[in-house]
Amino acid sequence: MSSTAHLATDPIASGWSKLPPEYAIPEDAPSLEVAQEYCRRLARSHYENFSVASWFLPARLRQHFFNVYAYCRISDDLGDEVGDPAASLQLLEEWERELNACYDGEPRHPVFVALAQTVRMFEIPKKEFTDLLAAFRQDQTITRYSTFNDLLGYCRNSANPVGHLVLYLCGYKDSERQRLSDYTCTALQLANFWQDVTADFDKGRIYLPLEDLRRFDVGEQEIREARNTPAFREMMRFEVARAREWFAQGLPLAGKVSRELAIDIELFSRGGLEILNAIESQNYGVLGRRPSISKSRKLALVARAALGKLI
Repeated sequence: MSSTAHLATDPIASGWSKLPPEYAIPEDAPSLEVAQEYCRRLARSHYENFSVASWFLPARLRQHFFNVYAYCRISDDLGDEVGDPAASLQLLEEWERELNACYDGEPRHPVFVALAQTVRMFEIPKKEFTDLLAAFRQDQTITRYSTFNDLLGYCRNSANPVGHLVLYLCGYKDSERQRLSDYTCTALQLANFWQDVTADFDKGRIYLPLEDLRRFDVGEQEIREARNTPAFREMMRFEVARAREWFAQGLPLAGKVSRELAIDIELFSRGGLEILNAIESQNYGVLGRRPSISKSRKLALVARAALGKLI
């Protein structure tokens, strides 16, 4: 059978073929050193803000953050970059088997070889990783959210575990800090949703609660045609204000963690608030024109965070 015919009949092989070749699960596990380098390379090449944030981390934690980020990055891509929900679900299933192997001591993928050391050292429950996979699976089957509470349920899996993982790496396991982290992580997720309404719609998804579309008399047709009507702008004004409230509820966390982590929390929170500011600055017309933070504003945020570390 030709390789093309094999891909056509094997959805898992077809799914992996849509992703970078280095994502594939190898036959044999690499050494810990090779696995750690894999995670470092992935983190540094895929997400500029992650590299910026890592400047403020204690050196002893950086590799562990790279390991966790690599897991999150590939998991997200398995759900979002394949273009075939059925294939994505099968890839996520295979990925979870590797996660189980990570906890059982016999993983083959470099991410899990590196991550195994991290989960042992910081006693991270598997649930934090499996909750993320639940969100990526949900994206394959659910494309609309009836209520804001339904959307919060999605954020509990898609965003909040990331904050928990960061807290574990920094030595915090209590529910109070996790609760405050959840406000910040959910707020960041909401800011990203409001920024990416058009991009998400192009993927077949609407994260704006349907109850809000009805309340403000906004139809999907307006989103499809990228028409920033007065009604749509008024709805987005409401959504931005709601996200700001969630950021405000998470602010006390910075006073309950180490100085290094507090700087990162401030950096990410201010970055999220800057997204909301960018939406506001274009009068909430996000359709067809993605709001973004200018390079100068990003540099200002980093400079402010760096100054906080020096003072």
